[in-house]
Amino acid sequence: MNTTSTSVPVRRTDAPGSSATSGSAGASLSIGDLAERTGVAPATLRMWEQRHGFPVPDRLESGHRRYSEADVAGVQEVLGRREAGVRLDAAIAEVLAGAQRAAEPRAASVWAELRRHHREVPVHRLTKQTLLSLSWAIEDEFAAKAERAHLFGLFQAEQYYRPARRRWRELSRVAGSAYAFYAPADPDAPTPEGATPVLLDDDSPVRREWAVVCDSHDLPVALTAWELPGQEGVPDRQRLFESAWTIDPTAVRRAARTCAALAAQAGAEGTAAVQFALADEPAPVAADLAAVSALFSRVVAYVDDGHRPRAGR
Repeated sequence: MNTTSTSVPVRRTDAPGSSATSGSAGASLSIGDLAERTGVAPATLRMWEQRHGFPVPDRLESGHRRYSEADVAGVQEVLGRREAGVRLDAAIAEVLAGAQRAAEPRAASVWAELRRHHREVPVHRLTKQTLLSLSWAIEDEFAAKAERAHLFGLFQAEQYYRPARRRWRELSRVAGSAYAFYAPADPDAPTPEGATPVLLDDDSPVRREWAVVCDSHDLPVALTAWELPGQEGVPDRQRLFESAWTIDPTAVRRAARTCAALAAQAGAEGTAAVQFALADEPAPVAADLAAVSALFSRVVAYVDDGHRPRAGR
């Protein structure tokens, strides 16, 4: 069988600009080595390459294939998904998609990621008081309905998180994971029990953001917002934010992945397991998400007329 069809992507180690070199540690395994490490026969690996474009080898000038440790991990991940009942083509597609996500630039902003990938989500200019009301509603629904969801809260600074600590301690007891992002007043002070803290640096872009992200099958919801600049002297609860809200599971999953990546970058505990849990695409839902989001957006426009302050977040 000819496995070097032009339809198959091949990395050439002698290609201009290639970072791989002949005999490099990055791609030093032969196809026999890869077969031995993974238990997949060389003929099967060649068939996968020809039919599915995976794994993609480097090529020596002689034409021989060379693979890296990342290729070993990728093949093993495909095998794991196959054992879980996933079709071969779907398993390979999922692994390739995961590798592509891993190669994307480091996350810097939940708001920016959601806006960049989901421009269809409506944007509203809201006061902080409105964001508080929406946040409380999401948190209440989460506590009542969500099953072991992954929960993320962006509070900007510790002074805004402090009133919500007890509330988030209760939420963390029913969550699969719960993370609270804020800039600490004293970085050396002990952190409170409850939600896992994600301590923000002074120059972190997330310090200007507000968010509640609840990733679960039965209650996916993400509220994200970015504080507008130039509001010195404005009373706290009248500060304005550009805000977006969605229950689209795909958009919520992206927001949750971004939060988890930011938590990992900050060195927060337990993020590896959370990122693994969020790696797959979410299951589709039967609801008309566009109609529901449009209805909620109309509600948001009215709720900003004014409401009473409430203790808590």
